[in-house]
Amino acid sequence: MPRVKLDASFCLTARCEPGKKRTDYYDTSITGFTLECRSGGGKSFTLRYSNEYGKQCQRKIGVYGDITYDQARRVAQRWRSEVVLGGDPAAQKAAKKAIPTFAELARQHISHNETYQKTPHNTERIIRCHLVPKWGTMRLDEIKPQAIATWLAEKRKVLAPATVEKIRVTMNRSFELAAEWNMPGASPNPVRSVKRPKFNNKREKFLTTEEAKRLLAACDSSLCKQLGSIVRLLLLTGARKMELLRAKWSDINLERRAWHIPETKTGVPRYVPLSSDAVTVIQGLRRWDKCLWLIPNPETRKPYTDLKRPWDTARDKASLPALRLHDLRHSAASFLVNSGVDLYAVGKILGHADHQSTMRYAHLANDTLMSAVEAGAAKMQLT
Repeated sequence: MPRVKLDASFCLTARCEPGKKRTDYYDTSITGFTLECRSGGGKSFTLRYSNEYGKQCQRKIGVYGDITYDQARRVAQRWRSEVVLGGDPAAQKAAKKAIPTFAELARQHISHNETYQKTPHNTERIIRCHLVPKWGTMRLDEIKPQAIATWLAEKRKVLAPATVEKIRVTMNRSFELAAEWNMPGASPNPVRSVKRPKFNNKREKFLTTEEAKRLLAACDSSLCKQLGSIVRLLLLTGARKMELLRAKWSDINLERRAWHIPETKTGVPRYVPLSSDAVTVIQGLRRWDKCLWLIPNPETRKPYTDLKRPWDTARDKASLPALRLHDLRHSAASFLVNSGVDLYAVGKILGHADHQSTMRYAHLANDTLMSAVEAGAAKMQLT
């Protein structure tokens, strides 16, 4: 274990001692500063020290030739000062290498979602198509708020504001999960500092009676033979699309005219009352042996997974190009409200968790309210 005064001249000429695989030359001025010389001719600088627990540690400074002696000496002095003050340079490097990439976090996020989300593929698609291609190779601590904000601003030029907001929320959730799992590099959450721009995401469309008839006629002529029944029941019940597509015959009680929905968006099972028209539609549905589903795909005898193509064709034929399937739920509510049904009852039928969700339909009741005040004024006969 030779001890020498390391300098640029010595490092240039130093060689491994004959018959050895490696010779370490320890500097006499900086404790632990070492030049390692190997039999093959390679040389490198390291710092060796004892950490606060008395364990012998070392951290490589660099390969001689890649860095100069002066550069290595400055690093050795800095690291030695950290050791004296209780630091651990090798542990810092190990901690840095332990920080996962965003791709590693993304895989765990997707796996976690599959344990509780009803539709985990929605989140998986956002992560796979947007987040991983951009951030996958970066370690968590490399991802900065300004870079995220700039990237999202570029996304807003080609994607709908609501889509970009879903991307932001999903990325934020990834970092929140990483913090819960104590992943190194996850705190502070860089997404939290990115401001959410204000935008109006309301696209509610309420069908008129004439538009509803036009839409149903287009659905009845669709190549998808179940589309007409699906649209009718969505309008007559105000149910969500997936609630209907996953409905089973065992959920329907025609005698009581009630439809039990065991799994809802709010997590609370509910009963939907069935009008006589809804009962008529259900009674007209075709049933297959050993098929549990109320309105299955006739080809697979399983629930539909996608109605996009037949729906787009039908709505375009009905001259309603902006109409979404979810708008049928809004339309069902609007027909109820404008028929004089109070908002509390509408909320119960739709399965809203709180009255705020139902209040969006309050303005639709104006005609009903006007009729009420007119009837009250006529009764009083004040003029």
